Amino acid sequence: MSIVVIGNVFVDVKGFPDDIYLPTGRNAGRVVTVHGGVGRNVAEDIANLELRPVFVSMVDDTASGEEVKRKLHNHKVNTDYVIEAPDGMGMWLAVFDHKGDLAGSISKRPNSDAMKTLLDEKGDEIFRDADSIVLEIDLDKEIVKRVFKYAEKYDKPVYAVVANMSIASQRRDFLQSIDCFICNVLEAGILFVDDFSAKSPEEMCEILSCKVMSAKIPSMIVTMGSKGAVYADMKGDKGFFPAESVCVRDTTGAGDAFCAGAAVGLTYGKSMREAVRIGTHLAASVIGSSENVCPRFLPQEFGIDAEVKE
Repeated sequence: MSIVVIGNVFVDVKGFPDDIYLPTGRNAGRVVTVHGGVGRNVAEDIANLELRPVFVSMVDDTASGEEVKRKLHNHKVNTDYVIEAPDGMGMWLAVFDHKGDLAGSISKRPNSDAMKTLLDEKGDEIFRDADSIVLEIDLDKEIVKRVFKYAEKYDKPVYAVVANMSIASQRRDFLQSIDCFICNVLEAGILFVDDFSAKSPEEMCEILSCKVMSAKIPSMIVTMGSKGAVYADMKGDKGFFPAESVCVRDTTGAGDAFCAGAAVGLTYGKSMREAVRIGTHLAASVIGSSENVCPRFLPQEFGIDAEVKE
């Protein structure tokens, strides 16, 4: 039994200035290349809780693709369903300012045809014994449909995360089929066609509660950066959890770590508030480091009674 994560692999090229960042000027600094992608990051974050997720994805049929698979395997992610295909990985080019915040980015999405074939051929063995499914909701629509088909067939909870909210917002009907949708406050604004950036957590909590009920979304968690995170479901449960105070080094991957922690909590029987607490701690551990993923923890540190597999 394990959590199945379905998402893309990206190569992240990140630039950091040595001094105050000038958007229209030349900035001396450093450039690093790391493995990324929402699905890939979430899978590695879950593995770093000493759980053993199954990752369903694609990589390029190159040495770079082999390196991605090797690193995931070394972190004890099951990569049996990470297939090699031409143009199987995306690329994200990002520039950060002197405060560590994202100043601008451009991304290239991968070709996902090979993943459709994989799900058609091996979907039953992938999903039959899953504890839950974590899905990038903005993947190719046909992939999302296939995942929901298997989730319904085997009665598995689905927790949705997002890489591109502009695409995900066109699939509002899909959100009614998930158990929990996790996004940030800017993405929630795109989804609900509103601006929530100036809202307090208390205000956002009430707004979110009304929104999930009217849109018939079973539950949502919305992160608000340094303000913390709010959550609400269609049964009337709602609340707020504060952010942890850390020295910001790099915010990349913090949202993915939050999603991983929240999905793990919900998968293994925690309340929405407890799941948000786990996600908050994992996000803080990423923000305070230069890595895209969280460091290693034991599930028992979060009150999760799950077997640690060697």
